[in-house]
Amino acid sequence: MEKLNKDNAYLESIETLLYAVEAKDSYTRGHSDRVSEYSVLIGKYLSLSEEELNILRIGGIFHDIGKIGISDQILKKKGKLTDEEYLEIKNHPNIGKNILSNSTIFKDIIPIVLHHHERFDGTGYPSNLKGEEIPYLARITSIADSFDAMTSNRPYRTVLSLEQARSEIEKNSGTQFDPKIVKVFLEVLDYHYDEIQEIQKKY
Repeated sequence: MEKLNKDNAYLESIETLLYAVEAKDSYTRGHSDRVSEYSVLIGKYLSLSEEELNILRIGGIFHDIGKIGISDQILKKKGKLTDEEYLEIKNHPNIGKNILSNSTIFKDIIPIVLHHHERFDGTGYPSNLKGEEIPYLARITSIADSFDAMTSNRPYRTVLSLEQARSEIEKNSGTQFDPKIVKVFLEVLDYHYDEIQEIQKKY
């Protein structure tokens, strides 16, 4: 019974936070759902455990939760951000970590929320982690996040084609992204693209 109550509390907490995200920016909800499912899809072809896949699922949903603390003027701005605005955007992983740190039930997904903007070459944020210093699941979410950002409309630019997005992911293998995960993701695009399309149809 205790486990059931904990599970119910976990699900209720998730739903509450999801409503908060959607109220902030309706685009963010669809983006986070797709990132969640893309991450799980990549994880499946990396032969991850069910527990790891579940962490990816929830981590993907909440990877941008920190944007609740970023002003709408910046989030919805059309055109290039100023240096000051970009610095504010870069704070959203830390804001997200602080929000989720208030509850122990989210401890497993905090590494994803905090580190999905790190880069494999060490030039990312917020901690300039490099290579395998970056949590493995965050490296997966990073690719899923970037792919969705490129293949869905944003206030500051139009959608890229699949070929353009694929080229960008491949070009940034070893610099922005973990090359081993990129290899698997490109295989998903080449041989299992129908699964990508199913996710896109849902959201």
